[in-house]
Amino acid sequence: MLTERQIELLQAIIDDYINTAEPVGSVEIVRNHNLHCSPATIRNEMAKLIDMGFLEMLHTSSGRVPTKMAYKMYIEEMMQEEELPVLQEVALKQRLWTNRFEVEKLLRETTLAMSEATGCLSIATTNEGFVTYAGAVNVLEYKEFWDIDIAKSALRILDSYEILDRIFQSVALGQDIYTLIGDEIPTENLQKGTIIFTPFKIGEKGGYLAVLGPSRLNYSRIIPIVKYTKKLLEELGGSW
Repeated sequence: MLTERQIELLQAIIDDYINTAEPVGSVEIVRNHNLHCSPATIRNEMAKLIDMGFLEMLHTSSGRVPTKMAYKMYIEEMMQEEELPVLQEVALKQRLWTNRFEVEKLLRETTLAMSEATGCLSIATTNEGFVTYAGAVNVLEYKEFWDIDIAKSALRILDSYEILDRIFQSVALGQDIYTLIGDEIPTENLQKGTIIFTPFKIGEKGGYLAVLGPSRLNYSRIIPIVKYTKKLLEELGGSW
């Protein structure tokens, strides 16, 4: 669907927007990336990407920002997951080890560790209706949540197992990890948000681990952290 140049340009725009949260213009692209194109060529390609639904302009005079469709393509086709440093893996395991025999304490420590590692709001639930979370203050580190209504919507889900369960049940089963972006999240005022979540199962017990942040999350770094935390939780939870 996209030419090689358009794919390269789209990835550059997404990378810049993830890092800066500022709309990306053609001049910045030429300055920051070796695309071998003039600003005029970049603007023409950006216009095509807008027509195809991969970019949008927030204001007439602003640069471009990625759409949900762009992020989805980025995650599925462009992104290379980062490897967790061995020291980080060891630190996570040591942190959770002492609580491996108590379900609620283990899940609480898991959310604390995951929120610190990702810089996001971290959530854990069980199928019995237990909810724990950590890092709620992290949402305010992202300007997308500075709007009071958006912040309230993000925090409101923490008080409702029913809302969280509706979110987790909104996808077809069968994947190891899921990413809901913008209007894919079945609750109001999270059009600029992302929820990454994964189901876990230990014996007869099961539930979900999740992180919530803006749609411009550093997916290549955060998705591997969520995957590893789930793997670690299932290993340690074998004592339940």
